[in-house]
Amino acid sequence: MRFFVVFLSFLSMFTVAERAYGAPRAKGTTGDMRHQAAPTGFLNKTMVIDGHPRHYVLYVPREYKPDQRWPLIVFLHGMGERGSDGLAQSEVGIGRAIRLHPDRFPCLVVMPQCPDKVAWVKAVRDIDTCLHDTRRDYSVDDDRIYLTGLSMGGYAAWQYGAEKVKTFAAIMPICGGGKVNDAEKLARAPIWAFHGADDKTVKPKKTQEMVEAVKKAGGQVRYTEYPGVAHNSWDKAYEDAEAIKWLLSQRKK
Repeated sequence: MRFFVVFLSFLSMFTVAERAYGAPRAKGTTGDMRHQAAPTGFLNKTMVIDGHPRHYVLYVPREYKPDQRWPLIVFLHGMGERGSDGLAQSEVGIGRAIRLHPDRFPCLVVMPQCPDKVAWVKAVRDIDTCLHDTRRDYSVDDDRIYLTGLSMGGYAAWQYGAEKVKTFAAIMPICGGGKVNDAEKLARAPIWAFHGADDKTVKPKKTQEMVEAVKKAGGQVRYTEYPGVAHNSWDKAYEDAEAIKWLLSQRKK
């Protein structure tokens, strides 16, 4: 009986220690989050640029498991979501669509935030750094990384996509224009572009010009123009199940 009491006491101590310090680590694992169970949902993240913290959001699907490779979408917001809170950009566009239809997004989605009073062209390091950190810390399928953006972020999707075309398996610009001189670069990746026919903020012609230029360069490009829709064409685009399915089906050749 005394031995049994001592054994129970020892077992209780072991359980407390395990709760305090965590279960013993399996052989072959490291501190890298790619080998550990990770929190899911909309996660607040911080990166450091020139010694200064910059906040962003990473969406991790509930089904995420670090022992398999996951597609990754890079989302670039519009002018109205600029700032430093690291949150506003997750409330408009793709973040809203994920909350409404999480089953359509079995992927990681990283959402950097452009600083106040500048455009994405002046915040390329924010995009580069959060993309780098996500690929370092999570199990990302390098053949299934995608770029999308709306309005100011739509411009950035055309422009950043052209500069980093080797990184992305597909590009989805929404209500933004680009540089037609980038058409040959952009022709290397599949593109599906969207715009509202009644957009007075960014004229549909801006997207139409890019689509035609990429087609002439031999690119694989689709274009959807929504009749009767003004500047906010992103809600319809990101809630289009076919469009998201198309995006996630693309792989780098």
